[in-house]
Amino acid sequence: MRQKQLSWWQGLGIIAIIWLAGAICDRIWFALDHSVPAWDQADYLNGALNYWHALKNPQWFDADWWRSFWLISNKIPPLHYILTVPFLNVFGTSEDASALIMLFYSAILLLSVYGLGVILFDVSVGLWAAGLCQLLPGLYYYRLEFLLDYPLATIVTLSFYLITLWHIYSQAKVNQIRSWLFALLFGIAFGLSILLKQTALFFLFFPLVWIFISCIKNQQWLKLGQFLIAIATGILICFPWYRTNWLLILTSGKRATLDSAIAEGDPALNTIDAWTYYGEILPYLLSWHLLLIPIGGLILYGIFKGKLYPNQTNNFLSTLSPNFKWRWLTLFLLGGYLLASLNINKDARYILPLLPVLSLVLAVGLLSYQGRWRIYLRWATIILAILLFLANLFPIGGKFITTKLSPNVQHYPYLGQPYPHQEVIQEIIKISPYLRSTLGVLPSTLEINQHNFSFYGGQKNFQVVGRQVGIKDNEIEQDARSLNWFITKTGDQGSVPEPQATITKLIETDSDFQLQKTWQLPDQSNLKLYQRRQPLVTVATSEINQNQVKLERIIVPEVAPPGKPISVTYQWSGNWQELQQGIVLLTWTLAQNNPFQNSFWLHDHSIGMGALDNSNLSIQLQNQTYQVIENTAMLPPPDLELGNYQLKATYLNRQTGKTYPLAVPSFNLTIDPKAPINPAPELDLVTQLRTIAPNMVNGVSGLEPIFTQTARINQYDAKQDYLKQAEIALSYRLQHNKVDQQQKGNWLYTVALSRVLQQDVTGAINSFQQAIQLDSQNPHNYAYLAFVYLYDWQPKLAQKNLDTALKINPNIPELKTLSGIAALMQGNVLKAWHLLQPIINK
Repeated sequence: MRQKQLSWWQGLGIIAIIWLAGAICDRIWFALDHSVPAWDQADYLNGALNYWHALKNPQWFDADWWRSFWLISNKIPPLHYILTVPFLNVFGTSEDASALIMLFYSAILLLSVYGLGVILFDVSVGLWAAGLCQLLPGLYYYRLEFLLDYPLATIVTLSFYLITLWHIYSQAKVNQIRSWLFALLFGIAFGLSILLKQTALFFLFFPLVWIFISCIKNQQWLKLGQFLIAIATGILICFPWYRTNWLLILTSGKRATLDSAIAEGDPALNTIDAWTYYGEILPYLLSWHLLLIPIGGLILYGIFKGKLYPNQTNNFLSTLSPNFKWRWLTLFLLGGYLLASLNINKDARYILPLLPVLSLVLAVGLLSYQGRWRIYLRWATIILAILLFLANLFPIGGKFITTKLSPNVQHYPYLGQPYPHQEVIQEIIKISPYLRSTLGVLPSTLEINQHNFSFYGGQKNFQVVGRQVGIKDNEIEQDARSLNWFITKTGDQGSVPEPQATITKLIETDSDFQLQKTWQLPDQSNLKLYQRRQPLVTVATSEINQNQVKLERIIVPEVAPPGKPISVTYQWSGNWQELQQGIVLLTWTLAQNNPFQNSFWLHDHSIGMGALDNSNLSIQLQNQTYQVIENTAMLPPPDLELGNYQLKATYLNRQTGKTYPLAVPSFNLTIDPKAPINPAPELDLVTQLRTIAPNMVNGVSGLEPIFTQTARINQYDAKQDYLKQAEIALSYRLQHNKVDQQQKGNWLYTVALSRVLQQDVTGAINSFQQAIQLDSQNPHNYAYLAFVYLYDWQPKLAQKNLDTALKINPNIPELKTLSGIAALMQGNVLKAWHLLQPIINK
């Protein structure tokens, strides 16, 4: 039986065989591979692990849970992560288990290409195109990488298939139920594609515009209604994530495109290279023979002889013009190419969604050959493609084939010595079993980077997180003083900034650190794990049984000057849950004076600085007593009254809100400006936040140092738990402590800042409303409140506060900018243009 006589259902059986063959090869590749994920791959794997963790205990009917769910990935759309979760649940959290999602994408891709081939041509074209999709180097290369590009190619092809199917059925006007069904299915696929990656719109934009214009031109109002409902369905699907994260998407867009393009040396848009870039690499993604042989068929038998396969229009296209399929495919391919080229940040994988549709054109070219020898030519082409496939993916020789037909697409499994990432993570957990640890990763190579250490730490209940520090000269000392663990490496350091050499030397030579363990890497370089000799937090078991938290010891210098950090050691003991959930409200005040009346300073923080982790504790062990020692520093104000200071301590449970006073052991601390400055550790993160937040009173000029500092300290606390600590502690104080207006304002700004950084809209609005009540003549308070309203898509309320701010001070340019944005969000384009034009012209 000839292939073109196969039915649709028989073709599906062959598609299953094609998919299975590819799946077997993929799993053999992963079984052989011992590599570790590189930067982007590990970053995406971390995203999948984060959503896997969140979906362990879903709260489907809790709006706050949904908001936190969408915030997990606040810059990259989360669909790929979410779809990977079932595979992690069933097969574990390894990289190989995560890659099983690619088999699902592969099945959808083959079915979509097959469906397109059938409705635009016939079953034979669909089968050959699907087979080619398994053999195109660009597709099978990225099918083995945990990136967004192969999934994007899948979802874009599915969307294009469904919109084509809907377009054809809506034109036929014989089955409106199917027409509506396909419209809704396309809307769902369209929404999912945008929820996977925004660049999906690059490839679907021109087909969407063409259909919209044709509906209006031909007065097809029912079809236009279906189209608009489909688009609205797609928007509803992706809207919750985009509404939650739209500001970060916009602010991070420059770094992800323009900055990356400059760093990678991509051609500027005003050069011819920018528009020929993808055309030059396309033969490598397709392979030369899979490009030239089908093109030969298209030219010889299509252009010269007019016998392009197939020579008859199928039943699906009977209501459309004979050339519709070619115009439709050309619109997709050329439109996608132009918009992808318009993106200044270029990479071979960014053009991947064009390849499945292009495979249809290649299949037609192969099937267009005439004569008895056509069968041999087709199968010789496929056999050569299979050999190239094997030679590109497995080290079986055949370099002469790969370098000639598809250079730069070889992707062999790594068969060498395994890398020690899991051993490094296990070593840290062995030394600090009760703590969440942040690992400072100083090198940044393909194999040794912060993302893949975070991935292997994520497999251990997220107990270790990798961060790249030491990238700015003025932050080296603070970075070195803020973490307990660092990784250094001999030999190639990878893509690191100049300050990296300085912090590496500091860690390896400073007496504060000791070499914990060394591993030899496959390239014969050495990986070194360093630990702080006196950790910032230590946890040990205690033989004394007690439920409530107890402050057992305080170590401070007997005399210290004001305005300088003072080293302090707190030793706490208590039941594990009480320790883990405890925030201590510590007020250092002048002896024989009431707190908050004269000189005082705060040192509120969570016990263990929020790093206590119960991953290695059974329920029985959690009921035991533990001892937590904190080696930290506090900061008295520079204008502090002199004299002896005492400590008043209160325990606050962050979960239940219960409080109880803590007895304070004896100590002696005198504040004296003549005292020598004693060495002190880095200030805890809550103190650093509380110190910098009052700068908000100055408006935009005060925000720059705030964002600089919070960007740095966010690196040290992967969960940003210090924000929640500050919010809970100072919210309690604002309710229960009487202080002057200035101090209350400082606390309000700290709470507001912590809520803004947590993207807690309701809480931030409440804080800024209180700041306005406290100081109604500060226009910046109204501007902050307006900004939060704009973030929450409430432009009318934003404009109301901006109008008040402008009455107080009409000379603040940022107020006009925010007013322009508010006008634009309300649809007042003329007002927005008037207000924003001076900024645009700059």
